[in-house]
Amino acid sequence: FLLTFTCLSFFLAASAKITLPAFIADNMVLQQQADDPIWGWADPGELITVEGSWNNHPVSIKADAQGAFMLKIKTPKAGGPYTLTIKGQRTIVLHNVMIGEVWVCSGQSNMELPMQGWPGAHVLNSAQEIEQANYPNIRLFTVNRDIALSPQKTCEGNWSACNPKSVAPFSATAYFFGRSLYQKLKVPIGLIVSCWGGTVAEAWTSNRALRDLGDFDSMLNKLDSIRPFMKEIEAKDKIYDAAWKKASVYINTQYEKTDFDDHDWRIMNLPTIWEKAGYPDLDGIVWFREKVNIPASWVGKPLEMGLGPIDDNDITWFNGTKVGATEGWLVSRAYKIPGDLVKAGENVIAVRVTDLGGNGGIYGQKEMLKIYPAGTSPDQGIGLAGGWKYKIAFVRHSTSLITQNPNNPTVLYNGMMAPLIPFAVRGAIWYQGESNVGRAKQYAKLFPMMINDWRRRWKEGDFPFYFVQIAPYPYGGNGMQSAALRDAQRTTLRLPNTGMAVTLDIGDTTNIHPANKQEVGRRLALWALANTYGRKGIVYSGPLYQNMEIEGNKIFISFKYVDGGLMAKGGGLNNFEIAGDDGKFVHAHAKISRDKVIVSSDAILHPKAARYGWSDTAEPHLFNKAGLPASSFSTKN
Repeated sequence: FLLTFTCLSFFLAASAKITLPAFIADNMVLQQQADDPIWGWADPGELITVEGSWNNHPVSIKADAQGAFMLKIKTPKAGGPYTLTIKGQRTIVLHNVMIGEVWVCSGQSNMELPMQGWPGAHVLNSAQEIEQANYPNIRLFTVNRDIALSPQKTCEGNWSACNPKSVAPFSATAYFFGRSLYQKLKVPIGLIVSCWGGTVAEAWTSNRALRDLGDFDSMLNKLDSIRPFMKEIEAKDKIYDAAWKKASVYINTQYEKTDFDDHDWRIMNLPTIWEKAGYPDLDGIVWFREKVNIPASWVGKPLEMGLGPIDDNDITWFNGTKVGATEGWLVSRAYKIPGDLVKAGENVIAVRVTDLGGNGGIYGQKEMLKIYPAGTSPDQGIGLAGGWKYKIAFVRHSTSLITQNPNNPTVLYNGMMAPLIPFAVRGAIWYQGESNVGRAKQYAKLFPMMINDWRRRWKEGDFPFYFVQIAPYPYGGNGMQSAALRDAQRTTLRLPNTGMAVTLDIGDTTNIHPANKQEVGRRLALWALANTYGRKGIVYSGPLYQNMEIEGNKIFISFKYVDGGLMAKGGGLNNFEIAGDDGKFVHAHAKISRDKVIVSSDAILHPKAARYGWSDTAEPHLFNKAGLPASSFSTKN
């Protein structure tokens, strides 16, 4: 017995192994000139010593009763490569460690969009940019997607030096931001990307912060109620997940075939969401089929087909041949049809729509659903709106929708942000808001709350937080919902140490993922270089509304950041409106007078308010002479 016990004790001691978070690893970047936290897990009471090769000054601490340990090491000015040694009963040596500037990069799909692009979304000059991305001192880390009902201690991902292979799947916005910093600062740059396309801000905010807001208590209570039963739920989810994965992979259903008999399928008038078509709780897979008569003059010619946005994902066939597939509920579908598929008379379109949660369906505007000869105007095409045959192929399990929905409040903070805290960072950049369009009033409170929540939990004071204002795009509704969201973003600048990159001039009203991510990254970097790194002489913002004065029938609008003066770029001033006592806005004449804009209208004798760029698709012309665009605004806000 004694021999067995001795051998077992020796085995346990020999097998004891320190574990570290995924981002404390080879090739990482540590924040320069800081007390950088290093943490992990070992045996309870185990003595852990951490030593950096830059000063060979060891720091020690004992793991607590649960085996967790955390200590801080002082880092020097930027440099490297170094090693970092963590000693316990075993020793871990981390190699190729750099000291420099570390930034967290988060948000939804416009932050996630990789350098290599996606179907239906690309990055300007991506092939050339990828080929030239040889920056071994820019280090890249992407947090793997994870949904969690409680804050997690770990995440998955790997550091890599920036090269054409590693940068291709990496966030384009984050890369161009980091490259701009690197080219100016000449120090190692660490970029930690934690983002998920199509997600809402409340998913990235902690439970405690959201409770203070009160708007999400119902769902938070539901999540709290199922948390104790997660083992049972996960067991059931595995069964449903297996069925879901089987259904999600295309199996030869014959539904896309031209000769498939769909006489017993029901009819749904498109475009619409399923929830408005009699299926309030439907999430899963629905097939749609439509027959379109093609004129003989189109035979053999390539066609283009627009289906508008689809919630969430689709695969589309034309006459039995797959012509496209897209992921993302805000992406407007536009597919090319080869001429050899086009025949006179009846042609068959089949679309398999997959909805992961929330609303689902082919839901854009009627005029978006068109088929027409390539190179011509959609106005010359055939409309596809109307009654389509449909069949519900798979229904997702409701519990899975709760535990696996990335848009539930707190779940991405828990799974993808909490594990990073308190890794030392200089600050954060953020590109999100599209999925909160329609809830601008709430976002005006939620977004600042999220920023303060992150800062409080990192315990780094008001660390820099720079964000991108969403670009023009037709979201539907009253045509002004994204303008209101942009203004909620603008008013968030009241928080200290925040900055906003305006994108009104570099958007794409036909694609929610504008291609010019180079300029997005550069504009974010301008804020950082000027305000975080103190570089002089940098104009880092376009004009931002400051105040107004009313004189007679005119409103004089003053701006901040008019560096060099105001100018109308690409034509005269446009997109200004003015309102009187009734609050109804009309088009206004606008002119620049030094550092102000004067607006007026013959229809409004006693103006009370003005606004600018106040529509989903506004692409206005007001800039400062540094070439940075003014933000949209409303004086009523």
